[in-house]
Amino acid sequence: MDLSLSPEQQAFRTEVRSFLQDALTPAMRQGATLTSGVFAEPDVYLAWQAALNAKGWLVYFWPKTAGGPGWDAVRRWIFETECTAAGAPILPGMGLKLVGPVLYTYGSDEQQERFLPALRSGEHIWAQGFSEPGSGSDLASLRTRAVREGDDYVVSGQKIWTTQAQFANWMFALVRTDATVKAQRGISFLLIDMASPGVTVRPILSASGDHELNEVFLEDVRVPVANLVGEEGQGWTIAKFLLENERGGTGYAPQLLADLDRLTRATTLTGELADRAVRLRLEAEALEMTELRTLLEIEQGNPPHARSLAVKLIASEVRQGIEGLAIDAFGMASLQLPAERPFHAADAPALVGPPEAGLAAARYLNARAWSIFGGTSEIQLTIIAKAAVGL
Repeated sequence: MDLSLSPEQQAFRTEVRSFLQDALTPAMRQGATLTSGVFAEPDVYLAWQAALNAKGWLVYFWPKTAGGPGWDAVRRWIFETECTAAGAPILPGMGLKLVGPVLYTYGSDEQQERFLPALRSGEHIWAQGFSEPGSGSDLASLRTRAVREGDDYVVSGQKIWTTQAQFANWMFALVRTDATVKAQRGISFLLIDMASPGVTVRPILSASGDHELNEVFLEDVRVPVANLVGEEGQGWTIAKFLLENERGGTGYAPQLLADLDRLTRATTLTGELADRAVRLRLEAEALEMTELRTLLEIEQGNPPHARSLAVKLIASEVRQGIEGLAIDAFGMASLQLPAERPFHAADAPALVGPPEAGLAAARYLNARAWSIFGGTSEIQLTIIAKAAVGL
């Protein structure tokens, strides 16, 4: 998408490009390219996170009062577009985009002073402890309980589909602190040290062979009351705030367009395949317009709830369309599925052909989850119907 940028915005774009040229190393680019999951490996994204933090651009989506640079919507869009075009690693959002805003909105001064700097530096890697067996879309039915004993909560239960918990040293979790009231009112928001006795993390391997998901078992884990965010029983309100950030985020379109560009450069598409590529590009460009419009409305103090939810819904469909196109375009060459991870490691097996072919099968399988994680597409449609149409 082309915008008529002001001279100041053009100068900012030039500054971003210059920074990316200097700070984004070949190793970071390779690590970002050779990944089949959502995020690169920690050795890759933490190096990129440190470079952004040193520049003061890491939490560009935070308000200035919370330590962000105070960018407007257009600058955010310029930065996201340029980072994607340059092949920068995608940073996990559990800390920066999810619990960070929760802490500067609901957290105590002590919690903000303790956790926000460590979050930005990469000292703390966060996992999200929401879903449970039997409590995914119906999150309010969660059964992990937290019983107060003096200055601690004793937490017992199980979380599942916990992204990157194998790397995390902290987890924010929804727990039930009161079983005698309406389900939503009995939920609280806790910060749990993953090194605490009683915390066990077990891997869940995806169909692609990637290890991004885990189940987390909590057996009589003692969590200080000081790690309660907000008030007891306020967890559902905080969770809704957090999920709006997760489901209503922006920045999908630049990545989708960049991935589609890489695919069309890696192979020649003709006939029906070329037609699909054009249609996907049009959908991604329309999504980009919607994302920018969403950012502008948020900036004006008018959060477009239904539209922001539609962004994730459409992005899931386009992502699955791109990965399906890659499978069909590369044919037999797309059927590689090496067991070894990570792909960017020095001793990793060589992929046959370009990464777009060698990783096509794994990316296709992982893309099926896009319409499930962060709220299923069916749930998104239901929320949109209620918020926008009043059904």
